[in-house]
Amino acid sequence: MAKKSHELIYGIHAVEAALRNQQENVLQVFVQQGRNDNRIKKLLSIAENSGIHVQAISNEKLKEKCPKARHQGVVAELRLSDTNALSLDDILDKEQLLLLVLDEVQDPNNIGACLRTAEAAGVDLVVICKDRSAGITPVVRRAASGAAETLSVIQATNLARVLRTLKKRGIWLAGTSDTANESLYATDLTGPLALVMGSEGSGLRHLTSELCDYLISIPVAGQVESLNVSVATGVCLYEINRQRKIG
Repeated sequence: MAKKSHELIYGIHAVEAALRNQQENVLQVFVQQGRNDNRIKKLLSIAENSGIHVQAISNEKLKEKCPKARHQGVVAELRLSDTNALSLDDILDKEQLLLLVLDEVQDPNNIGACLRTAEAAGVDLVVICKDRSAGITPVVRRAASGAAETLSVIQATNLARVLRTLKKRGIWLAGTSDTANESLYATDLTGPLALVMGSEGSGLRHLTSELCDYLISIPVAGQVESLNVSVATGVCLYEINRQRKIG
């Protein structure tokens, strides 16, 4: 089977972010006929000024291109590229480095929400499992509201190897676990750090957990046992920034 060379992305935020940050990879833009609101006009202006072909098509044709999706009147054809992905060597020497590692997070909306929060929190690099993970799909891109086009993301075929590389380069690995005795708020998170989040159902895999330097938990006052992974990611990232006095 031939490797997929392009994909369709949809939604105003995702398409605008692609036009601004991956302009060279946007092949063409499809817009719903009759749509002339300000947000659509802004997108069309960016596309036309960049020499990107824009085609007006019916709402029915847009729905055919992305069935069961809320396209918001705009779809773009995007050449698949790793232009916004860095290698580990590109960033590991940065002071107060912050990485987010997603260990087999499978719900695309969760991944998108994690990316959106990571971008807002100033994360330098996101590492996602290539297998048993949703990857960077159109659904992820829309849920990320443009963050997937600006963040640097690595899809790791061997997550354990990546984690070992980080440890060798002096990056602390902080894993999250509902059963950890150490509280997020009582842990020093100010050094070079990779925050490691587990999957929706089972959390961190055993090997991933063993590779972490320490495990932390988020105190829960109510009856629920744990938080959604994207919510937990936001809580942890902003506690890290609070300790670092960022923002």
